[in-house]
Amino acid sequence: MKTMFDDQFSNYITITNKKTRQSISLDQRRVKIRENENGLMALSYVAPYFEIMDLEIFFEDFLNSEKLVIDICGTGESIVSFRGIIDGRGKSLPQNIDHKIILLQEPKCLDPRVDIQRAGFSRFKPKVSK
Repeated sequence: MKTMFDDQFSNYITITNKKTRQSISLDQRRVKIRENENGLMALSYVAPYFEIMDLEIFFEDFLNSEKLVIDICGTGESIVSFRGIIDGRGKSLPQNIDHKIILLQEPKCLDPRVDIQRAGFSRFKPKVSK
């Protein structure tokens, strides 16, 4: 049975390097997303080794705070900063499956006049009082 959502949304979370425009797509059925009040997002990804290897290769040269564009299931692009990739722990997984956690952070700007998602990262620097 087909629903109205079948044609509207993708089954993939796409992460694109803002500078190089290279991207990787993660099957959303293998991803769990958590976010805290500080805008830190953890994408927990459990997948076969060959997909995890592709993920590690994609992120291997990224710097901390590298700008990325994330599109979750075709719902629209958002700008985030890369914070790292770590090994997942906990559950015992089958032999050919691995677990990685991708850490991303939503950008913050102290100037409420700047819409970071539309304008990109702000160059606003708060005035330092002496």
